[in-house]
Amino acid sequence: MPEAIGFIGLGTMGSGMAANLVDAGHDVVVWNRSPGRADPLVAAGALAASSPADVAARSSIVMICVSDTPDVEQVVEGPAGILEGLTESSLIVDHSTISPSASVRLAGVVAAHGGSWVDAPVSGGSEGAVNGTLSVMAGGSTDDIARVRPYIKSFATTITHVGSVGDGQKVKIVNQILVVLNQLAASEALLFAQQSGLDLAATIEAVKSGAAGSWMLANRGPQMIVRDWRPGFTIDLQQKDLRVALEAANDVGTPLPGTSIVYQMYRALQNDGLGSDGNHALVKALERMCGVRLGD
Repeated sequence: MPEAIGFIGLGTMGSGMAANLVDAGHDVVVWNRSPGRADPLVAAGALAASSPADVAARSSIVMICVSDTPDVEQVVEGPAGILEGLTESSLIVDHSTISPSASVRLAGVVAAHGGSWVDAPVSGGSEGAVNGTLSVMAGGSTDDIARVRPYIKSFATTITHVGSVGDGQKVKIVNQILVVLNQLAASEALLFAQQSGLDLAATIEAVKSGAAGSWMLANRGPQMIVRDWRPGFTIDLQQKDLRVALEAANDVGTPLPGTSIVYQMYRALQNDGLGSDGNHALVKALERMCGVRLGD
């Protein structure tokens, strides 16, 4: 029997994900800290809630997609938080990217109140959220993931059960390490191509399907060469994910020199007020080193 789905967090990613749930015909209850973000979804058929507690009271499955670990903690444990509306059948599915250890702790808190938890961070950018083509890496019990899978299919084409609670967040860290280092590689390669007098669009076309290809090159490379910095994922959010990655790597004693370099390059761009640019604007840090602008 179909379940009522709650969705908390209607930002760059969450709005598209929730819209796909509504479009698929599911009963969806939504809440966002800035209430106006819910208006288009309500117009499309969703129901507005007054608080995270209200979402939990009206939904047997509650999905969360907010920015950072403290934001998840707030909507779960804060005043009028999910815990206040939790029932014994409640399943909380966190699509945010947060600390793996915090995810494990929150799962324990929810379990103590009779509910269950799946950490299910997503990848694929705002385009994937809108188009329903996200990849989801899920940590939790087999039964819980089987229960929520039909609903996640509304906005994701790949759903992989990677292990127990917290493991979804760890795999997302793996994803983000690869994302930023692929972006660094694309930035260096395209700057070299420009300085060598190559046609940039033709160069991308020539290499994107071979061994050097990557999602970042194929999808962000064309934006980079026309200097389109509209974000699928902002520098500010990327930096949050890299902070989570570096903290988790420190916990397990893994050196991440390349990731650390990218983190510092993004920090320099943030200091110049570019935090709202797409994460492919990493190339701007390299442009300043070599004194040229890609695409000019």
